[in-house]
Amino acid sequence: MDLRSLRYFVAVVDHQGFSRAAEQLHVTQPTVSKMIAQLEQSLDLVLLERIGKRFTLTDAGQVVLARGRALLAMHAELNVELADLQQLRRGELRLGVTQQAHQPLAPLLAAYHRQYPDVELKLFEDGTQAIEANLRNGTLEMGSLLDYAGNAHIWTEFDSLPLVTSPLCVLAPLASAWRGRPTVALRELADSPFIFYGASFALNDIVTDACAAAGFQPRISGRSGQWDFVASLVRLGVGVAILPRLFCDTLPQGQFSIATLTEPALDWKLRLAWRRNSHLSFAARAWLNLARTT
Repeated sequence: MDLRSLRYFVAVVDHQGFSRAAEQLHVTQPTVSKMIAQLEQSLDLVLLERIGKRFTLTDAGQVVLARGRALLAMHAELNVELADLQQLRRGELRLGVTQQAHQPLAPLLAAYHRQYPDVELKLFEDGTQAIEANLRNGTLEMGSLLDYAGNAHIWTEFDSLPLVTSPLCVLAPLASAWRGRPTVALRELADSPFIFYGASFALNDIVTDACAAAGFQPRISGRSGQWDFVASLVRLGVGVAILPRLFCDTLPQGQFSIATLTEPALDWKLRLAWRRNSHLSFAARAWLNLARTT
């Protein structure tokens, strides 16, 4: 049994005849008769009792008519919903974002909403390591990931698009020894307490690996996944932090010492990532097109 044979059967009943059904369906009468016969054969049931040119519905015909109408209606609704998705009149965008991605992504999200106001934006906020795991298991379609030496292997399984690159800086209390310095070498921070980040933040690995290369292990005095709170702890003298210039430049300049990190110089590289060869929803493809052209 297929939908076309059901459609022909319902048309015959609705138009009370094979010839009138054929006219409405824009096919020949023999075609309609053949489709009804095939439907009865597939069900091994008689649906229409024929009396000359007239017919009556059997009990089985009554059941097939009622269910057939429902199936055809569901099929029509399915086509409408799929068309809506293709034209982005509905749907959702599941995007993983770190707190650090808010600033570069906010204008893109606003532009996307203006173009596709009926698509629901479902933003999952977490660290890049958690976003990476959720991209793998399919919970997220796209997400912001950091690109650094420690995760170079992941780009064999993820496609990506660069979003922003910003040099990492030393954020220290205003009265620190580095006040007024344009640059600070990482080794100069060996005796300083560090404020680190949430457990799922890749920036932990970036800073830890850089410190090891500089010959010391950072002494951690606190942790937070919220950069604003990290900055507050720095201002109060709890420790120093390594954060991107794009964030440091938003802070009150008279309350901190901010210097570009050198030896090594490190960049914070944020990329929009998705699983390679995965099927992206219409909403996700529209988001990707917008990100590529903005």
